[in-house]
Order: sequence, then C-alpha cells, then structure tokens
Amino acid sequence: MQEKKLVSIVVPAYNEESRIVQALNEIKKVSFAKQGFAKEIIVINDGSTDRTLEILKKIPAIRLLSHSKNRGKGFSLRQGFKAAAGSVIAIQDADLEYNPKNIETILGQLLKGNNVVYGSRFLGKPENMSFTFYFGNRLLSLWTSLLFGQRITDMETCQKVFRKSALDKIALKANGFDIEPEITARFLKHGFRIKEIPISYQARQKAEKKINVMDGIKAAFILLKIRILG
Repeated sequence: MQEKKLVSIVVPAYNEESRIVQALNEIKKVSFAKQGFAKEIIVINDGSTDRTLEILKKIPAIRLLSHSKNRGKGFSLRQGFKAAAGSVIAIQDADLEYNPKNIETILGQLLKGNNVVYGSRFLGKPENMSFTFYFGNRLLSLWTSLLFGQRITDMETCQKVFRKSALDKIALKANGFDIEPEITARFLKHGFRIKEIPISYQARQKAEKKINVMDGIKAAFILLKIRILG
C-alpha cells in the first residue's frame, strides 16, 4: 500500500477527563499545510475509569480506539502505530504538558532529510519540572548517550516524530512507560540518527504524574539490555 502524505498524530489517553477536550482542540489547530501534509488524529482510550471514553465518543474528526481495561502506554502506542495511515507518525500526550504546535516545527526538521526527530525539553526551557524528574530525565539521557554513542538530551520526551518507514524497521514490544527507552534504543541500535530540537514544556503537578522512580530504573535496564542483546 502506498503511504499517504499524511501525519498520523497518536494520542494515548488514560483518565484525562479534565484535559482531553482542550488537548484535542489544540491538536486540531495544528496544521501541516505549508509542508503539504494532511493529518489524522488517532486517540487510544487505555481503559479509563473516569469519563474520558464517554467524552471521546462525542468528539468529531478523530479515530478512536479503546481498551476495556488499562493495558499501558506502550501497548496503546503500538496499537496506534498499527492503525496509522500516514507516512509520518507523531506522538502527542493528552495532558498538554507538551504544546501540540511543537509538532509543526518538528515535522519541518524531519523533512530536511531526517528519519527521527525528538522535541527536547532540555534544549528549551522546561517549566515547573521538579528536581527529581529533571535529574532523573537528564541521567537517563546521559546513560543513553554513553551506551549508544550519540548525544541525546531528552530520551524520555513524549514528542517524538518519525517516518513510518523507520518505524517499520524496528520491533517494539513494550507495554508500559518502557516504550520510551525502547523506541529510542531500537532506533539508535538500528543505526538511525536522532535529531533533537528545542520545544516548550509545561510540567503538570507532581501528584498528577503517572510515571515514578521505578519506571526510571526499569528504563535504565531496558536501555542496557537492548544495547547488549538487541
């Protein structure tokens, strides 16, 4: 099947009833017309226990996938990737920590001959990020750089844009937050260079975070495992 000149924006959502409408409205404002691309928005409701699914069913102009129980961010993203019709795939979280407008700039860099482009919070000026999350993210990014021989400033960024043709060359298995280190490690292991550009970032309250210290420790082991064993 010939790939469409289309950007597939994949949005995993779990218990985001307070933000999902605003998030999708902001994503809908994003335009790739100057680059000659249309867009599709694929939202994966990951077994939400609040009103997220009820709200999503009423929102037009999205492709909605839904799990009856929580399967994890990685599983949701992998399902979204399978459903994507575009030649370019962009990851966008549903909590608006990351401004969807960043994707327009990231796509511009992708079209300059890159296969994988990350929006880096640390090349920009992250706002309201706690010391724990700041230190943990920087440490994991340094670990990634040392293992794979390419300087990476923000391995855990949730704004990643890549060509479908690049994604098709790697095999993803992660079901949880470990999807972030896995996708980075597998791109690097396969020989792809990751281009990073600065983005804006507004951290949500620490109490609202769904990721924790144990996820960071797990990420470090996943990076090492893929580097050694593939």
